[in-house]
Amino acid sequence: MSAARLGLPDTGFISYGEMLDQGQQITQAVSIPVIGDGDNGYGNALNVKRTVKGYIRAGFAGIILEDQVSPKACGHTQGRKVLPREEAVMKIKAAVDARKESGSDIVIVARTDSRQAVSLDESLWRSRAFADAGADVLFIDALASKEEMKAFCEVSPLVPKLANMLEGGGKTPILTPFELEDIGYKLVVYPLSLMGVSIRAMQDALTALKGGRLPPPGSMPSFEELKEILGFNAYYEEEKRYIARTNRPFSSRDTGYMSVSSNTYSIERRTQDPQESRAQSPQEPIVEVITPDVYNSYDADSSRGPFSGIWSRTLRIKITGRDGFEKLDVRIPVSFPV
Repeated sequence: MSAARLGLPDTGFISYGEMLDQGQQITQAVSIPVIGDGDNGYGNALNVKRTVKGYIRAGFAGIILEDQVSPKACGHTQGRKVLPREEAVMKIKAAVDARKESGSDIVIVARTDSRQAVSLDESLWRSRAFADAGADVLFIDALASKEEMKAFCEVSPLVPKLANMLEGGGKTPILTPFELEDIGYKLVVYPLSLMGVSIRAMQDALTALKGGRLPPPGSMPSFEELKEILGFNAYYEEEKRYIARTNRPFSSRDTGYMSVSSNTYSIERRTQDPQESRAQSPQEPIVEVITPDVYNSYDADSSRGPFSGIWSRTLRIKITGRDGFEKLDVRIPVSFPV
């Protein structure tokens, strides 16, 4: 999200509000469960509660919470620092409490970055403590070998484990989902796949355009495929359900009334008897709404009183028949606070 939305590295730049907004757009656009990265909860234990409740309202099915200090960063980069044990555990307890208070079933993924910040033993201890605090899924980032991954999957065996496969050169060996399942993992993320191939495709396309060429036809979907992917065809089909049977403009003949409304006042005038109307004019009258006028004074001495500006405009309604005779000319006070 930091890269795609801000064009910035994952070093704590992106905020809770930006993640919430982006996440809500994603959850509304798809029909599958979405796990949102809650970073370090954006503060202390009370901030964690607010974050969890916000992610629930945004439609997330799960939230990842980690034990890094602020500003946090990608777990595979240098300079990792984590919170003290007790504080880290309390933040997971706060997340569990927030879920209970919300009556939600959001999945809490407890992540520790202590493998790189401290040691493997520390990361295993924290994983057990997070499981005891009520976390639904455990996640140690930046494990350095298959052996370490196997040791992690033996911790709290009834709690599912998540693997992070940082494609392109992270600290953890890149394995297939089947290989990870054999080790004992239940979930896996490949966080750079979509962004990586998108970046390379855009670079290639821009290089082609800069050189006076078009991107190769096979490198992008056809316009028809694009319309299907974006939902144009589904839109057109649904639109047919709401097409009006007639395009005739609505007029006073449809109700027998002429109605003009302002914010506060409205005028309803019943049209004339059809026979009388035909005798006077065979056609509809002309209705004119004149631009509101502003009073030049507000009271007797032209001073602004306590209610000055409240009724300081008038709306003029003028109706003239086709025969040229004036039928109605009224001015209505309109509330326009100034």
